[in-house]
Amino acid sequence: MTGVAAAVSFAIRQTEVREIAFPDIAEDAGLLKVELCGICGSDWPHYNNYPRSKGPLILGHETVGIVDRLGRYAAKRFGVKEGDRVALEEYLPCGHCHYCRTGDFRLCDETDTLNLSNTIRFGSTPVSVSPALWGGYAHYQYLHPNSVFHQMPAHVPAKLATLALPLGNGVEWACLQGGLKIGEAVVIQGPGQQGLACTLAARQAGAGLIIVTGKSSPADRARLALAKEFGATHTINIDEEDLLETVADITGGLMADLVMDCSSGGPAAAISAIQLARKRGRIILGGRSPDRKAEFDTDILVKKFLTVKGVRGHSYEAVELAIQIIASGRFPLERMCTHVFSLGEAHEALMTVGGQGRPGAIHCSIDPWA
Repeated sequence: MTGVAAAVSFAIRQTEVREIAFPDIAEDAGLLKVELCGICGSDWPHYNNYPRSKGPLILGHETVGIVDRLGRYAAKRFGVKEGDRVALEEYLPCGHCHYCRTGDFRLCDETDTLNLSNTIRFGSTPVSVSPALWGGYAHYQYLHPNSVFHQMPAHVPAKLATLALPLGNGVEWACLQGGLKIGEAVVIQGPGQQGLACTLAARQAGAGLIIVTGKSSPADRARLALAKEFGATHTINIDEEDLLETVADITGGLMADLVMDCSSGGPAAAISAIQLARKRGRIILGGRSPDRKAEFDTDILVKKFLTVKGVRGHSYEAVELAIQIIASGRFPLERMCTHVFSLGEAHEALMTVGGQGRPGAIHCSIDPWA
């Protein structure tokens, strides 16, 4: 190939490797040589419900790589140089709006793909938008002038480096948004990669009780066992144990200071989170579900003096803290990195993340050079 090899998703559950021309690099842009790209859980619903309005695109927004080329102005703007190893955030914020200036650039209207159309970010911008190389499932990825970088220590293996953004979510949700304090009790609903990331963050923050819940599936059983290795003091199989009674027993009837829903259980999981919280408790809702039906007594929020917050993504600070955790070697994070696929196996990789491919998946990656 004389161009860039990339796995392009072009229809529902269909991906093929295509050759895309190397882009001309403007003075305010650059090019990243992809080392490895993690597969986010959010890539699966995209793949399963192909948004025809967007058209073909290159998925992947958990990219780690080497800065291959920089324009003259980009080097100064980015704060990195050619040859640097970096983790790339998915956001492409404007840099000057209220959200950007106050540190919440993930909510910038220029890159807020959940609420607005015709916005751009890595891993969810179609190839029809020049220069096409917007995703990490490729040999090279375009570096937009508004790219956000994190320096990645050389000693960190590539598989662990791709955890920077998922673990950044855990730090953001548990610590920066959830306000978790030393000695507090936290319940984490759902033992997927986000739930496990929150478990790690809770352990790092010094939580006294870390209770992780899951179901009877083989995947959840394995993940609950891993949650114990990551610092969970208790795990609960909600198919076999009464959730509320078990948490009440563990906490001496006080219930949880912080409850985090990292599942895709929708309204039912949100209702159980409210029931699990103690008076003056905090609830973080990070799971998303297609189920929109919800019926619950809102008076419970008043009676228990609860704080309920929806969360998404991560701040710059959270990713920096996550990289420190990864680099420390304190936790057996390699246990979380279960599968690595080649570009030609991108379809199988996405099916695996969706629970319909290889067994035992937690966090998977694409190695474009395999």
